[in-house]
Amino acid sequence: MSLAAEGRPPAPGRVERTDAVLPERVVTRLLAVLAVASGSLDVVCVTRLGGLFASVTTGNLVQLGRAIATVDGQLAARATTTVGGYAIGVAGGTVGLRGSGSGWRRRTSLVALVEVLLLTGVAVGWLVTGGHSGTSTSAVLLGVAAAAMGVQSTVTIGSAAPGASTTYLTGTLTSLVRALAAAPHRLDAPAAARVAAFVCGTVLGALVLRVSPLWAPALPVALVAVVVGAALIHGRSRGAP
Repeated sequence: MSLAAEGRPPAPGRVERTDAVLPERVVTRLLAVLAVASGSLDVVCVTRLGGLFASVTTGNLVQLGRAIATVDGQLAARATTTVGGYAIGVAGGTVGLRGSGSGWRRRTSLVALVEVLLLTGVAVGWLVTGGHSGTSTSAVLLGVAAAAMGVQSTVTIGSAAPGASTTYLTGTLTSLVRALAAAPHRLDAPAAARVAAFVCGTVLGALVLRVSPLWAPALPVALVAVVVGAALIHGRSRGAP
Protein backbone atom coordinates (compact mmCIF):
# COMPACT_ATOMS: atom_id res chain seq x y z
CA MET A 1 0.00 0.00 0.00
CA SER A 2 1.33 3.46 -0.84
CA LEU A 3 1.95 6.14 1.77
CA ALA A 4 -0.72 8.31 0.20
CA ALA A 5 -3.24 5.47 0.44
CA GLU A 6 -2.43 5.12 4.16
CA GLY A 7 -3.07 8.81 4.67
CA ARG A 8 0.58 9.62 5.48
CA PRO A 9 2.69 12.00 3.38
CA PRO A 10 5.83 10.58 1.77
CA ALA A 11 9.10 11.02 3.62
CA PRO A 12 11.09 14.19 2.83
CA GLY A 13 12.97 13.85 -0.41
CA ARG A 14 11.07 10.71 -1.39
CA VAL A 15 9.21 10.73 -4.71
CA GLU A 16 6.13 8.52 -4.80
CA ARG A 17 6.19 6.47 -8.04
CA THR A 18 3.45 4.20 -9.32
CA ASP A 19 3.06 2.03 -12.38
CA ALA A 20 0.38 4.31 -13.75
CA VAL A 21 -2.54 2.93 -15.72
CA LEU A 22 -3.29 4.77 -18.95
CA PRO A 23 -6.69 6.48 -19.17
CA GLU A 24 -9.47 4.59 -20.96
CA ARG A 25 -9.64 7.13 -23.78
CA VAL A 26 -5.94 6.61 -24.53
CA VAL A 27 -6.23 2.82 -24.38
CA THR A 28 -9.20 2.94 -26.77
CA ARG A 29 -7.09 4.76 -29.34
CA LEU A 30 -4.12 2.46 -28.89
CA LEU A 31 -6.31 -0.61 -29.41
CA ALA A 32 -7.73 0.86 -32.61
CA VAL A 33 -4.20 1.27 -33.98
CA LEU A 34 -3.38 -2.32 -32.99
CA ALA A 35 -6.46 -3.46 -34.91
CA VAL A 36 -5.14 -1.65 -38.00
CA ALA A 37 -1.82 -3.45 -37.53
CA SER A 38 -3.39 -6.91 -37.30
CA GLY A 39 -5.56 -6.25 -40.36
CA SER A 40 -2.58 -5.15 -42.42
CA LEU A 41 -0.57 -8.20 -41.33
CA ASP A 42 -3.37 -10.67 -42.02
CA VAL A 43 -3.84 -9.50 -45.59
CA VAL A 44 -0.13 -10.09 -46.24
CA CYS A 45 -0.25 -13.58 -44.74
CA VAL A 46 -3.43 -14.62 -46.54
CA THR A 47 -2.40 -13.37 -49.97
CA ARG A 48 1.32 -14.17 -49.96
CA LEU A 49 1.97 -16.87 -47.35
CA GLY A 50 -0.33 -19.69 -48.36
CA GLY A 51 -3.83 -18.59 -47.42
CA LEU A 52 -3.45 -18.68 -43.63
CA PHE A 53 -4.04 -15.90 -41.12
CA ALA A 54 -1.71 -14.51 -38.50
CA SER A 55 -4.52 -13.77 -36.05
CA VAL A 56 -7.72 -15.58 -37.09
CA THR A 57 -6.96 -18.96 -35.55
CA THR A 58 -10.43 -20.32 -36.34
CA GLY A 59 -9.69 -20.01 -40.04
CA ASN A 60 -6.33 -21.71 -39.56
CA LEU A 61 -7.99 -24.61 -37.73
CA VAL A 62 -10.34 -24.99 -40.68
CA GLN A 63 -7.34 -25.14 -42.99
CA LEU A 64 -5.71 -27.72 -40.74
CA GLY A 65 -8.81 -29.89 -40.92
CA ARG A 66 -8.88 -29.54 -44.70
CA ALA A 67 -5.21 -30.48 -44.89
CA ILE A 68 -5.82 -33.62 -42.85
CA ALA A 69 -8.82 -34.61 -44.99
CA THR A 70 -6.96 -34.09 -48.27
CA VAL A 71 -3.62 -35.41 -46.97
CA ASP A 72 -1.95 -32.10 -47.86
CA GLY A 73 1.30 -32.21 -45.90
CA GLN A 74 2.46 -28.73 -46.81
CA LEU A 75 -0.79 -27.08 -45.78
CA ALA A 76 -0.88 -29.14 -42.60
CA ALA A 77 2.65 -28.00 -41.71
CA ARG A 78 1.83 -24.33 -42.29
CA ALA A 79 -1.46 -24.53 -40.39
CA THR A 80 0.12 -26.38 -37.46
CA THR A 81 3.00 -23.91 -37.30
CA THR A 82 0.62 -20.95 -37.38
CA VAL A 83 -1.71 -22.25 -34.68
CA GLY A 84 1.27 -23.28 -32.56
CA GLY A 85 2.93 -19.89 -33.04
CA TYR A 86 -0.21 -18.11 -31.90
CA ALA A 87 -0.45 -20.32 -28.81
CA ILE A 88 3.20 -19.66 -27.96
CA GLY A 89 2.62 -15.92 -28.33
CA VAL A 90 -0.38 -16.03 -26.01
CA ALA A 91 1.57 -18.05 -23.44
CA GLY A 92 4.58 -15.75 -23.61
CA GLY A 93 2.48 -12.60 -23.34
CA THR A 94 0.55 -14.04 -20.41
CA VAL A 95 3.76 -14.86 -18.54
CA GLY A 96 5.12 -11.39 -19.30
CA LEU A 97 2.03 -9.70 -17.86
CA ARG A 98 1.65 -12.02 -14.87
CA GLY A 99 1.22 -10.08 -11.65
CA SER A 100 1.17 -6.68 -13.36
CA GLY A 101 -2.46 -5.92 -12.55
CA SER A 102 -5.20 -4.87 -14.93
CA GLY A 103 -5.03 -1.86 -17.21
CA TRP A 104 -2.35 -0.67 -19.60
CA ARG A 105 0.80 -0.36 -17.51
CA ARG A 106 4.48 0.08 -18.29
CA ARG A 107 4.93 -3.69 -18.43
CA THR A 108 2.11 -3.86 -21.00
CA SER A 109 4.16 -1.59 -23.24
CA LEU A 110 7.26 -3.75 -22.74
CA VAL A 111 5.34 -6.88 -23.71
CA ALA A 112 4.02 -5.04 -26.77
CA LEU A 113 7.64 -4.23 -27.59
CA VAL A 114 8.23 -7.98 -27.89
CA GLU A 115 5.52 -7.99 -30.53
CA VAL A 116 7.41 -5.27 -32.40
CA LEU A 117 10.53 -7.44 -32.39
CA LEU A 118 8.61 -10.44 -33.70
CA LEU A 119 7.03 -8.38 -36.46
CA THR A 120 10.44 -6.98 -37.33
CA GLY A 121 11.66 -10.54 -37.75
CA VAL A 122 8.82 -11.20 -40.20
CA ALA A 123 9.65 -8.03 -42.15
CA VAL A 124 13.36 -8.89 -42.32
CA GLY A 125 12.62 -12.44 -43.46
CA TRP A 126 10.26 -11.06 -46.09
CA LEU A 127 12.93 -8.66 -47.38
CA VAL A 128 15.63 -11.33 -47.45
CA THR A 129 13.46 -13.63 -49.55
CA GLY A 130 12.29 -10.80 -51.78
CA GLY A 131 8.68 -11.45 -50.84
CA HIS A 132 8.77 -14.85 -52.57
CA SER A 133 9.10 -17.31 -49.72
CA GLY A 134 9.35 -21.04 -50.27
CA THR A 135 7.15 -23.49 -48.41
CA SER A 136 9.41 -23.89 -45.38
CA THR A 137 10.21 -20.19 -45.15
CA SER A 138 6.51 -19.31 -45.43
CA ALA A 139 5.76 -21.61 -42.51
CA VAL A 140 8.41 -19.94 -40.38
CA LEU A 141 7.19 -16.43 -41.24
CA LEU A 142 3.61 -17.47 -40.53
CA GLY A 143 4.61 -18.93 -37.18
CA VAL A 144 6.44 -15.77 -36.12
CA ALA A 145 3.61 -13.54 -37.35
CA ALA A 146 1.07 -15.63 -35.46
CA ALA A 147 3.22 -15.45 -32.31
CA ALA A 148 3.19 -11.66 -32.61
CA MET A 149 -0.60 -11.70 -32.84
CA GLY A 150 -0.78 -13.99 -29.82
CA VAL A 151 1.23 -11.46 -27.85
CA GLN A 152 -1.04 -8.68 -29.11
CA SER A 153 -4.10 -10.58 -27.96
CA THR A 154 -2.75 -10.82 -24.40
CA VAL A 155 -1.84 -7.13 -24.46
CA THR A 156 -5.38 -6.28 -25.56
CA ILE A 157 -6.98 -8.45 -22.87
CA GLY A 158 -4.56 -7.12 -20.25
CA SER A 159 -5.52 -3.54 -21.10
CA ALA A 160 -8.81 -4.24 -19.26
CA ALA A 161 -10.96 -2.67 -21.98
CA PRO A 162 -14.29 -4.56 -21.60
CA GLY A 163 -14.70 -7.20 -24.30
CA ALA A 164 -11.93 -5.72 -26.41
CA SER A 165 -10.22 -7.60 -29.21
CA THR A 166 -7.82 -6.38 -31.88
CA THR A 167 -6.99 -9.67 -33.60
CA TYR A 168 -10.20 -11.72 -33.90
CA LEU A 169 -13.25 -9.56 -34.50
CA THR A 170 -16.07 -12.10 -34.80
CA GLY A 171 -17.07 -11.74 -31.15
CA THR A 172 -16.73 -7.96 -31.33
CA LEU A 173 -18.97 -7.74 -34.39
CA THR A 174 -21.50 -10.14 -32.83
CA SER A 175 -21.71 -8.09 -29.63
CA LEU A 176 -21.93 -4.86 -31.60
CA VAL A 177 -24.82 -6.07 -33.77
CA ARG A 178 -26.66 -7.62 -30.80
CA ALA A 179 -26.39 -4.36 -28.87
CA LEU A 180 -27.64 -2.34 -31.83
CA ALA A 181 -30.55 -4.74 -32.39
CA ALA A 182 -31.55 -4.45 -28.74
CA ALA A 183 -31.06 -0.68 -28.49
CA PRO A 184 -30.58 0.98 -31.90
CA HIS A 185 -29.92 4.36 -30.30
CA ARG A 186 -26.88 3.08 -28.41
CA LEU A 187 -23.65 2.41 -30.25
CA ASP A 188 -20.55 0.84 -28.70
CA ALA A 189 -18.19 3.35 -30.31
CA PRO A 190 -14.90 1.68 -29.24
CA ALA A 191 -16.02 -1.70 -30.60
CA ALA A 192 -17.21 -0.14 -33.86
CA ALA A 193 -13.92 1.72 -34.14
CA ARG A 194 -11.90 -1.50 -33.76
CA VAL A 195 -13.92 -3.27 -36.45
CA ALA A 196 -13.53 -0.31 -38.79
CA ALA A 197 -9.83 -0.07 -37.94
CA PHE A 198 -9.26 -3.73 -38.78
CA VAL A 199 -10.92 -3.28 -42.17
CA CYS A 200 -8.86 -0.14 -42.78
CA GLY A 201 -5.76 -2.16 -41.94
CA THR A 202 -6.60 -4.77 -44.56
CA VAL A 203 -7.15 -2.01 -47.13
CA LEU A 204 -3.84 -0.35 -46.28
CA GLY A 205 -2.01 -3.67 -46.31
CA ALA A 206 -3.46 -4.56 -49.70
CA LEU A 207 -2.53 -1.16 -51.12
CA VAL A 208 1.06 -1.42 -49.90
CA LEU A 209 1.27 -4.95 -51.32
CA ARG A 210 0.16 -3.58 -54.67
CA VAL A 211 2.38 -0.48 -54.72
CA SER A 212 5.48 -1.66 -52.86
CA PRO A 213 5.15 -5.33 -51.85
CA LEU A 214 8.57 -5.60 -50.24
CA TRP A 215 7.56 -3.06 -47.60
CA ALA A 216 4.14 -4.50 -46.79
CA PRO A 217 5.24 -6.26 -43.56
CA ALA A 218 6.87 -3.02 -42.38
CA LEU A 219 3.44 -1.41 -41.95
CA PRO A 220 2.36 -3.46 -38.90
CA VAL A 221 5.86 -3.01 -37.42
CA ALA A 222 5.52 0.77 -37.66
CA LEU A 223 1.97 0.80 -36.28
CA VAL A 224 2.73 -1.31 -33.21
CA ALA A 225 5.94 0.65 -32.61
CA VAL A 226 3.89 3.86 -32.60
CA VAL A 227 1.54 2.31 -30.04
CA VAL A 228 4.44 1.30 -27.78
CA GLY A 229 6.08 4.71 -28.07
CA ALA A 230 2.86 6.59 -27.39
CA ALA A 231 2.05 4.40 -24.38
CA LEU A 232 5.51 4.81 -22.85
CA ILE A 233 5.51 8.58 -23.37
CA HIS A 234 2.03 8.98 -21.91
CA GLY A 235 2.87 6.67 -19.02
CA ARG A 236 6.01 8.65 -18.22
CA SER A 237 4.02 11.88 -18.21
CA ARG A 238 1.77 10.27 -15.57
CA GLY A 239 4.71 9.35 -13.36
CA ALA A 240 5.10 5.68 -14.24
CA PRO A 241 8.58 4.26 -13.53
